[in-house]
Amino acid sequence: MSGTTPTGPVSNVVLVHGAYADGSSWSDVIPLLHRAGLTVTAVQNPLTSLADDVAATNRALDRQDGPTVLVGHSWAGTVISEAGNHPAVTALVYVAARAPDAGEDFTALAARFPTPPANAGLVHDDGFAQLSEQAFLDDFAGGVEESRARSLYAAQGPIAGDLFAGRTTVAAWRNRPCYYSVSTADRTTAPELERFLAERMDATTIEVDSSHLAMVTHPETIADLILMATRGTRGPATDSRS
Repeated sequence: MSGTTPTGPVSNVVLVHGAYADGSSWSDVIPLLHRAGLTVTAVQNPLTSLADDVAATNRALDRQDGPTVLVGHSWAGTVISEAGNHPAVTALVYVAARAPDAGEDFTALAARFPTPPANAGLVHDDGFAQLSEQAFLDDFAGGVEESRARSLYAAQGPIAGDLFAGRTTVAAWRNRPCYYSVSTADRTTAPELERFLAERMDATTIEVDSSHLAMVTHPETIADLILMATRGTRGPATDSRS
């Protein structure tokens, strides 16, 4: 993998979903990116280990035919931080996402910030974990229309019980331009932690009055941020949207 940012016009976007979700979580954003003339790939992470999720993302990146913006939601921020030095990647977009430094104990970092309510709804079973229905609907998918939220719950991807113990070996955000969407009503990741991460990576940052699933509740806003990344424009330091 290369630490050199590729040059040339961006025509591709790779979207990486987080824990308790699958690629369909991007379904409202994808048509907006298609309308802008972009080729879009939504990765289906196995959520079995960091290495497995990075491998799935790298396979998607290997299939791109030119410069690519790599986007991660939630847990996938860890994935894109590890995979983001891929030679195709021009920029990284984080949506309410983790962004660990190389080798960082992210659990310990997160413990310095308020504990989000969703943590109490994690249910473990036979080495895997997922959110209870109440935690998913109230905390993870808050603000999402109920029938859509229940469909997302039915499709949620169970995670390996030790998934979050995986540590990155690199921090691609140190080598690529970064963009970050903070969810100000997030009950799955503390908004204070999201702001810390965005500031640490010197990201072009927007704040959205949304739960953890900003790409579902505010797809146009998230698509606009991704389009900004494809153009290589930095925009204002902070942009608050409702």
